[in-house]
Formats: sequence, C-alpha cells, structure tokens
Amino acid sequence: MLEENTLVSSDIDLGLTTAEPDVVRGQKIDEEIFQNITTKYAKYPGGVPDGGFKAWSVIVGYVSLSLSLGYDNSSWGIFQEYYERVLLSHKSPSTIAWIGSVQACLLSVAFMFLPGLLTGRLFDLGHCKIPYFIASCGLIVCTFLIAECKQYWQFFLVQGLFTGLFSGIIYAQAIGVVSHWFLNKKGMALGFVSIGSSLGGILFPIAGQNLIPLVGFKWTVRVFGFMVLVALGISNLAIDRRLPPVNVKGGLLNLAAFRNPAYTIYCISGVSCSLGLYTMLTYLPVSATAMGMSNYFSFYLVAIANAASGFGRLSAGFLADHIGPLNAMIPFMSLAGALTFVWPYTSSRGVLIGVSVVYGIASGAYVSLVVAPAIAMGGVGDVGRRVGMFFTITALGALVGTPISGAINARTNGFKDPGFYAGGVVIFSVLLLCVVRYLQLGRLYGKC
Repeated sequence: MLEENTLVSSDIDLGLTTAEPDVVRGQKIDEEIFQNITTKYAKYPGGVPDGGFKAWSVIVGYVSLSLSLGYDNSSWGIFQEYYERVLLSHKSPSTIAWIGSVQACLLSVAFMFLPGLLTGRLFDLGHCKIPYFIASCGLIVCTFLIAECKQYWQFFLVQGLFTGLFSGIIYAQAIGVVSHWFLNKKGMALGFVSIGSSLGGILFPIAGQNLIPLVGFKWTVRVFGFMVLVALGISNLAIDRRLPPVNVKGGLLNLAAFRNPAYTIYCISGVSCSLGLYTMLTYLPVSATAMGMSNYFSFYLVAIANAASGFGRLSAGFLADHIGPLNAMIPFMSLAGALTFVWPYTSSRGVLIGVSVVYGIASGAYVSLVVAPAIAMGGVGDVGRRVGMFFTITALGALVGTPISGAINARTNGFKDPGFYAGGVVIFSVLLLCVVRYLQLGRLYGKC
C-alpha cells in the first residue's frame, strides 16, 4: 500500500528514450495506480494539462524569475567592463572574472555541491514555496547591498557568493515545476521560460548604460534592485507545483542514474560546455573596448547578444518538440563553438554586431534546452534530484571557465588564445552530445 505522501511517476516524453529499466526500477507503477494517486493527492488533479490558465500563469511566473536572474547572469559582462575600467581597475581581468564565475557556478547549483542537491531534493519532497520565498528575499537584499560595496572582497561575497547562492536556490526550486505542467509541449514551455533571462539581459545592460552617467553606479544598482523586487514578487505569486511530493529512496543522491551511460556522458558534456560558453559573453564588451570602440557601444553589445538569444531560446523550444532536444542542441552548439573561434578576429562594428547576434541565437538555444535531456532521463518524481546532480557537476565548468579565459588573456594580451580555448571545449562538448544521442537512440537517425 502506497503512503499518502508517496508518488512515483510515469515516464516523460521529450523525444528522448528514458533510462534503462534497472535505473528507474522502483520508480514506476502501472498507469492505473498512477492516475488514482494523482487524482487523489495532486494539488491540481488530472493529467498533465499542457496548457490552460494555471499552466501558463506558472510560465509567466517563471519568465519573471528568469528576467530577474538575467540581471546577474546574462548581464555580467557590463559589470566586468565597469569594474575593470573604474571600481576595480587595480585588479586583473581574471581576478574580476572570479566574481562572475562564482556567481554563475552558484546559479547553476545553488552553492556548489550540498545545497544544490538539497534544494532539488526538497522540491521532490514537496518543499517549494518557502525556500523560494526566502531565497527571493535574500537575492533582493544582495542586489541593494552591491551598491554599498567598495572593495574586491565585498563584491566577491555579495555579488559572487551570496547572489549566486540565492539565485541558484530559486532556479533549482523552479526548474522542476515546468515538468509538472507540460509534457508534449515541454520544449516550447522551456523556450518561453528562458526568454525571461534574455529580456533581463536586454533591459539591465541598456538601463545600466543610460543610468550610470545620470545617477551614478550606486543608484543604478538600486534601480536594478527595485526591478528584481517586482519580478520576483510576480514569480512568487505565480509559480506552483501540481503533483504531490514523492519519497523515493536514496537521500540527496540518486547514484543509480549514473548507471545510464547517456546521463553520465551528458553531465561531462555539460562541464565541457560550461568551460567555454560564457567566455565570449563575459569579455565581449572588454574586447570591443580593446579594439578601440567606445564604451557606449561596448555596453550595448551585451544587450544585442541577449536580444538575439531570446529568438534562439524560443525557436529551439519549438524545434525540440518536433525533432527532439539533442537534435536541436547539437547544430546550435556547433555554431556557438565556431563563432567563439571567429570572435577575436572581428575588427569592425558591423562584423562584431553580426557575430554577437548569431552567437546569441546559438547560445540561447543551448540555455533553453540544457535541462530537457536530464529531465527525460528518468521519472518526473525524481526530477529535482536528477537535475540538481546535473547542475552540481556542470558547475565545475562554470566556476573556472571564465577565470581561465581571463588568465589566458592576461598572459597573451589578446583574445585569440582565449577564443581558441573556449571554442575548443565547446566543440568537444558537441562531440559528447553526439555520443549521448547515439546511446539514447541506438542508431544514427531519429527523434532524440
């Protein structure tokens, strides 16, 4: 007899085959029992709606969340450029990049290993609203505190450590909600929710570029804080889970997931991609300034890339529903890797804008779909823990990727070698994705 707080879900279909039966054994029940439990204990009974007012209101809440995270994730390039030029001009680019890389790392896993796994596990057990609200308050406070920072260690703690920590908790709590509300249209839903980060990556750089000369850095960051306050307020009201909690075995870790070689290699691919994907976006304004372009123009390059990424995120979501997420990710990531090689050789505004636009589309597609394969490699009841493990592992790449690029830049006084490094690890991740695709399908063609 199943306990009331226990639910083991059926498989989800994202165009990927699920893990081998022994990987998810004990997590499946027959469809009739599953439907009875869902109807009796689900907060919103019935099957996966794949639409409707409540489902789309959750997406609106997620878009608001992504918009607020776009401030500290997609917009880091403007802080990197401003800190190098004004506030932390005595520090090397690599040292400054550690603030953004730690922030990105913590955003990926909600503070390296243990808390990232913990938040995913809490979601599986039904604890969503309270951790989400607490982390939202923490992120808002940190945003306002950035305006008061004066020394490097203060920026590192507030903007790097704690902003990343709270952002990661929010993201980890929200990411599993989409799989509760969408099944056949999951790719499209993921495309929509990731647009919020793109919007944030447009609004915050443009606002920063125009506000800093008028009101100064401190009040610019305070305006950012009020924008984040509104966005997270909407998000806290809208985001909600549909299914009852589960109590699957294994505690914080589900090591059985690694028996599936496709999942294991996909995690390695995530590390490799994170090592190089954010290099161009981080150093794009700095490289433009080094080429002799104005600070005004360099600020807008980040907004241009993020605007283009919105198109890539949405189009990749629709494409994934028809051909599968891996089939959509592989060509886009190949393009992103190739453009990372090309970026250091751009010498004019027009070419740099073109590279930024196409790179934004390609990288946006990956960001939109990166969780889809991990979600599909098991049951929805364990999605928080499985995705949490994936982000924990990929955080290793996010942590050291941009500082490595900054160190290479400092030693070579140019961006060609960082471009070769970042482009190479992205292309390597594409090769691993091809291996994952073959392991999932067992053949060279098909939806995956």
